[in-house]
Amino acid sequence: MTDLSAHMKPSEMAMQGHSPGVVLRSLVIGLTAFLTVVDLFATQAILPSLTRHYGVTPAAMGFAVNASTFGMAVAGLVVGFFSPHIDRRLGILLSLTLLAIPTSLPAVAPNLAVFTTLRVAQGLCMASAFALTLAYLGEQCSAMDAGGAFAAYITGNVASNLIGRLISAALADSLGLSWNFYFFAALNLAGAVLVYFTIRRVQPMHATMLTESPFAAMIAHWRNPRLRAAYGLGFCILFAFIGTFTYVNFVLVRPPLSLGMMGLGFVYFVFAPSVVTTLMAGTVSTRIGTRPTIWGALGVAVVGLPLLLSSHLGEVLTGMVLVGVGTFFAQAAATGFVGRAATENRGVASGTYLASYFFGGLVGSAILGQLFDHFGWTACIIGIALSLALASLLTLSLRD
Repeated sequence: MTDLSAHMKPSEMAMQGHSPGVVLRSLVIGLTAFLTVVDLFATQAILPSLTRHYGVTPAAMGFAVNASTFGMAVAGLVVGFFSPHIDRRLGILLSLTLLAIPTSLPAVAPNLAVFTTLRVAQGLCMASAFALTLAYLGEQCSAMDAGGAFAAYITGNVASNLIGRLISAALADSLGLSWNFYFFAALNLAGAVLVYFTIRRVQPMHATMLTESPFAAMIAHWRNPRLRAAYGLGFCILFAFIGTFTYVNFVLVRPPLSLGMMGLGFVYFVFAPSVVTTLMAGTVSTRIGTRPTIWGALGVAVVGLPLLLSSHLGEVLTGMVLVGVGTFFAQAAATGFVGRAATENRGVASGTYLASYFFGGLVGSAILGQLFDHFGWTACIIGIALSLALASLLTLSLRD
């Protein structure tokens, strides 16, 4: 991976210290991402337990857990709109600190409605930090280095899917559901501490150079066919990811697989390959182009779908590995593309992309949950396949 410091002015260096190596910088970027979104999918590892706790259907519980994506979509859009005037460091710090509140409160949520509301609040805080960090990376990194920085950030996201689920399953199994939520609130506060010590205040690049209103900038981005296609692609990617890794949990705990809570947690080592492969997305996109990179990634995900229908655990796990590798790789490549394609008002562009991405997750959890409840796992897989097919068509417009 290219050293970001080689293409940045000293005044633009975000990480404190004197030209730290690219490995250290990537580690800090990835760890920040991990501590920002570790709450997003960790709860999926305890979905069957939560379903029994609240006495609801898989679709209802799946929608409640993924309601955080609604908050993320709204916050991504709002933060993107006001991004040119937001101090990046202060915004990220406040978002991560406030995130600890709705993360801890589900431990005492009396019903599903309150639980769902708290998940929306979590999404609002997570997306604020996420969008501001992506905008910051897009502004402070050169066009060449942005892909690597984004890949490091998305890799931290991938790692949170693996480690977060393992921690969630272990805590719920040994200490109960409540301690699970308290622990993740502590992780959010750790993220705020990390940001405080590693990122110094940098003025938003366009705060003094804005030639149009944020709303006008957003409309201009939507009129750009390349960005519009990228927004649709992000929608489809999380639609497919949510459908796979929300409802496969219910398949894994039912006969013939019949996994227990800790077994379900260990299943998510399937994300380990994605932690490694996602780091390469920026390099691969630079060498062969965005479209071939995303088509290849989506193809890998599609190959994994039929394996998810197997009654043999090894085949199901292989399918989960392929879907995880493919969707995360495509997401990293698409995120980097948005940072390059938006030559102005990158904060607005990143926020709009994230809003589309997370809205896709909310819609996916709702539609695919109904398919799962009423028609079964096979119908859910077909819906996922259609989403990936649409993503492949949208990729045609992503010209570098």
